[in-house]
Amino acid sequence: AVRRIASSAAMSETRLQQAFQTALDLPPDTDWQSLAYAQHEHWDSLGHMALVAEIEEAFDIMMDTDDVIAMSSYPVAVEMLRTRYDVDL
Repeated sequence: AVRRIASSAAMSETRLQQAFQTALDLPPDTDWQSLAYAQHEHWDSLGHMALVAEIEEAFDIMMDTDDVIAMSSYPVAVEMLRTRYDVDL
């Protein structure tokens, strides 16, 4: 039997979404492409720091301060992890 193995990028995206869900208490049906800072009740400054901690732990990285400040939406986080932290997304 042939087993299908999830791609590394798909697994990374799942981990990223789980980090967002945990830090910001998001429902599973979240519209990821429109998710942005201050557009969700839990993504305030405190939620942002919890999110950064979750992402750093999920991907074993340490984000630069400039990146922490610049991470303004889910799509920005994806692109940042892909280009600045070499995460396969």
